[in-house]
Amino acid sequence: MNTSTFYHRSILFVTLIIASACARNPVTGKREISLMSTEQEIALGKESHPSVVATMGLYENKNLQAFMNEKGKAMAKVSHRPDLPYQFYIVDSPVVNAFAVPGGYVYFTRGILAHFNNEAEFAGVLGHEIGHITARHAARSQKSQLLSTIALIGGAILAPQVVGQNIEALQQGIGLLSLKYSRDHESESDKLGVEYSSKIGYDAHQMANFFGTLKRISDNAGQAIPQFMSTHPDPGNRYNRVHELTKEYQAQHPASYQVDRDQYLRLIDGITYGEDPKQGFVENNTFYHPELRFQFPVPNGWQSQNSPTQFQMAAKDGKSAMILMLAKGNSLDEAAQNLVKELSLNVLENKKMTINGNPAYVLVSRQQQQQQQGQQQDPRTALQIGTWLIQYNNAIYALHGLAAAADFTNAFGTFQQVAGNFRSLTDSDKINRKPERVFVRAAPRDGSFRDVMTALGMPAKRIEELGVLNSMKADDRVTRGTSLKIIGQ
Repeated sequence: MNTSTFYHRSILFVTLIIASACARNPVTGKREISLMSTEQEIALGKESHPSVVATMGLYENKNLQAFMNEKGKAMAKVSHRPDLPYQFYIVDSPVVNAFAVPGGYVYFTRGILAHFNNEAEFAGVLGHEIGHITARHAARSQKSQLLSTIALIGGAILAPQVVGQNIEALQQGIGLLSLKYSRDHESESDKLGVEYSSKIGYDAHQMANFFGTLKRISDNAGQAIPQFMSTHPDPGNRYNRVHELTKEYQAQHPASYQVDRDQYLRLIDGITYGEDPKQGFVENNTFYHPELRFQFPVPNGWQSQNSPTQFQMAAKDGKSAMILMLAKGNSLDEAAQNLVKELSLNVLENKKMTINGNPAYVLVSRQQQQQQQGQQQDPRTALQIGTWLIQYNNAIYALHGLAAAADFTNAFGTFQQVAGNFRSLTDSDKINRKPERVFVRAAPRDGSFRDVMTALGMPAKRIEELGVLNSMKADDRVTRGTSLKIIGQ
């Protein structure tokens, strides 16, 4: 079937769906196009959950999980969709984040739980995430995503560099429209977060204050970007808007709204903070994995990100990257065959070798692309991959080096140096490394936050980090006996 025929049939298909897929939104009450039924939302949540757990892992803490379940179920009952089978999970990630999946699945990272300073902050964000579900944001987004996909027939599988210039420009244009649509969803969920958290008795002004924490995290990381290029509204703008929404709601519904600071701090006392070394960590330009007992170098200046299923690192210029993951197969030959098949690789070179005593198989490949009729792929922008399959401790690891073909020769030396130094980890200091944790302590005296942290044994270089964690500034006054978070092992 040629591209033109496929395009017109796809448009006809979408038109027929749109004509028969209008439903009333439970939050707005308006009739709108919906390409996902409630049953499909629930099925999507069930299908997505194993992938979320495999990617991030679950954080085991019975008291925190029980608290999250209790507040989540209470909030679900007062939401616009109380009949969904809501489920709440804490995922084992240091990133400050929360997200929701259609059908009632809500996830909080241990990183965001460590940064809340009271139950009201927690409840506001919980209401925000439940709001994404009740307002059917994923289903509403599906329509624009489907239409965009039809307009973008073809494209890259692993890297956007291989997409033609015209298609890339179209992607960017559609992307900006999608970003705006996402910001509208976030703003709507902020309003629902105020409503839902207030209905179960919490002061939603604290939700606004947490956006101040998010802004400090963003500013300290140097991640501030123009609002029109962000999928979320600026945290500073959200801070002001949520305070206004809360003021309006509380004026219309006078009550005694709770904050509950000390109760919450007792719940998170001892929570893991930052990267958990047992999942792997980077130190002095080396990645160490204590549980799996291996190590390899990280090129100087490269940025990295770790998860339970893979480790990624990339040069700051974006021209090269490497990914470590488990390979599928019981032997090097089987792993190589599976890799070539699954990624549609055209193997240019391959050989067997030994890396620090470990059997290995090396492939240099180019990813095969499906081209539109009459078009030829530019070999300079094709994705080229150097893969080292390494058999180590009853497992086979795949270490991929990725770059555009035009940059691959220059990058290959770096890829080779990393793979060639994959070796066993025997250093007891690295193997037995313990994670940092958040501990709650009482201020030993009156004074500034800086002075009190110093009195609690915290180093001066971490005062701002601790300030973000406690939602305080260095010169803020602290009263003796105030519960504060410190970091230790």
